[in-house]
Amino acid sequence: MTSTLTTPAPPGEHPPAAAPRGRTRILALPEARWALAALTLFLAALPLYLLEAPAWLWGPLFAAVYVTGGWEPGWEGLKALRDRTLDVDLLMVVAALGAAAVGQVLDGALLIVIFATSGALEAVATARTADSVRGLLDLAPATATRLSPGGGEETVPAAELAVGDTVLVRPGERVGADGTVLAGESEVDQATITGEPLPAAKQPGDEVFAGTVNGTGALTVRVERDPSQTVIAKIVAMVEEASETKAPTQLFIEKVEQRYSVGMVIATLAVFAVPLALGDDLRSALLRAMTFMIVASPCAVVLSTMPPLLSAIANAGRHGVLAKSAVVMERLGQTDLVALDKTGTLTEGAPHLTDLRPLPGSGLTGDGLLALAAAAEHPSEHPLARAVVDAARERGLTLAVASGFASAPGRGVSATVGGHAVQVGSPGRLLPDGAEQARAAAGELEDAGRTAVVVLRDGAPVGVLGVTDRLRPDAAATVAALTGLTGRPPVLLTGDNERAARRLAAEVGVTDVRAGLLPQDKASAVQAWERQGRKVLVVGDGVNDAPALAAAHCGVAMGGAGSDLALETADAVVVRDELATVPAVVRLSRRARRLVVQNLAVAGVFIAVLVAWDLIGTLPLPLGVAGHEGSTVIVALNGMRLLRETAWRSTLAGGGE
Repeated sequence: MTSTLTTPAPPGEHPPAAAPRGRTRILALPEARWALAALTLFLAALPLYLLEAPAWLWGPLFAAVYVTGGWEPGWEGLKALRDRTLDVDLLMVVAALGAAAVGQVLDGALLIVIFATSGALEAVATARTADSVRGLLDLAPATATRLSPGGGEETVPAAELAVGDTVLVRPGERVGADGTVLAGESEVDQATITGEPLPAAKQPGDEVFAGTVNGTGALTVRVERDPSQTVIAKIVAMVEEASETKAPTQLFIEKVEQRYSVGMVIATLAVFAVPLALGDDLRSALLRAMTFMIVASPCAVVLSTMPPLLSAIANAGRHGVLAKSAVVMERLGQTDLVALDKTGTLTEGAPHLTDLRPLPGSGLTGDGLLALAAAAEHPSEHPLARAVVDAARERGLTLAVASGFASAPGRGVSATVGGHAVQVGSPGRLLPDGAEQARAAAGELEDAGRTAVVVLRDGAPVGVLGVTDRLRPDAAATVAALTGLTGRPPVLLTGDNERAARRLAAEVGVTDVRAGLLPQDKASAVQAWERQGRKVLVVGDGVNDAPALAAAHCGVAMGGAGSDLALETADAVVVRDELATVPAVVRLSRRARRLVVQNLAVAGVFIAVLVAWDLIGTLPLPLGVAGHEGSTVIVALNGMRLLRETAWRSTLAGGGE
């Protein structure tokens, strides 16, 4: 499939919209062109043959049918044979030539035409799957307006943007690259990336993504990611890579296929030789053997597995869930136990300040306590520190300059503020003996589901802050859905304190809580379940949950903006950060697995019935051809059902089980 770049617009003008890639044209596929040529030649030869015209009129046309429809699979089959692999496509061509050798020229040509048409339909199915993934690229504009250091503008292909470039995004345009807003304010529709239903307000310092749509304001954006590393590009690359993998079921089928094909050739020789030895004539014995070879070929069986799984991968990828391989898509449906992280998974991962409790005798008001803590926390990048500093900014507090800043993981931070030594952090690590008032205040906050943060000045506690993380709106519904899928509620694995964890777990319906865990503790718990024969699905944020994600039967990361670590660690990534897509993709996997079973059943029934008919009775070659190729088309089209938008909507709504 080819694509063209639009001509850059002159500086100052709006760049033209990217031309939609659309679907692959059927005739752009070589398989479709050869199948059409074979069908056209067959239809031209058929009336001449039926009207008993001279053989020199219809003979070359039928010969051309054999060449156009059979040369490519025949050549590929010969190359496979050179590598000591028996290709079922080669067997089909041999069967057609065998039919022609005994005078069944019409039947052999019909086999070639139906066989070529079946191959074309398979190619179309594959192309449609690829199109559904590549269609994501339509979200990204072909061009962008790059600003030069001197203030000039130039319209350049978006693919040529480099990290550090500055681009102008006018009202109504799509953002050309992942970057940070330098100037301007606007609202950006980024539902295609984050799933947010409403446009997100953007101002200097905020992140924007390629392919999202700018609102009414102009934005100046600094490019932060190479065009090949944008969120959209990663989605496409990962889904395409996943489409090249093979599921265990498919690998098993391919392993059996070779032995089956060799056995089928031996059986075909027996079907030919035994009747011939018993007095049957050469023509009828050879025709029966050729029919047997056709109907016993496992084409439909080979096609039973990958179309449903690849369709599921493409559909999930289109909706922001990246399954890294067909193996992952198959494993997701095997889940019988789910383990959830708390922060960033069940919660939004953005803590905010809820409580200010200055201690008696400290001489501080609530604002004074907050200003002291925020001054000490200001240099820190920890999420709790950001929550404290943001709360101070929202209140318009002036922060003193801190010096001597230090951070100790698991304890907190320390700094000198206004000539006083200030510490902010964990009550269990910082509070000295005898600080009962501070311990009581911290305990009350933790009992209420808050994370307590204690503030010390010159070694004495002066107040306690309460910080909490909001539950995701869909957390309770997701837990209920996962409970229904696995037959038991998910387990909560968290490093947070047990009281806060249990309070949050009760709100969403989780009863099994493992709190105060380090990353290695989470991994150990998962490994213990795996040893018990459980198929564990771990859902985490892809950072501190990496060991557990790696240890699980299948790991899903809440990727947020598609962080590199999340993409590398987990088996699947929820790029748009929608927790409800986790049970949806599990249902989609189970639907794909059911379609695989359906396809194998259809293929097996067709083969058994047609083989029995040929051995017990007399199966006409055209009917055998139609039955064999018809079953192949049926399983291919059945697998493509999961490409439809309704398939995703059904699984998201709880259907498909």
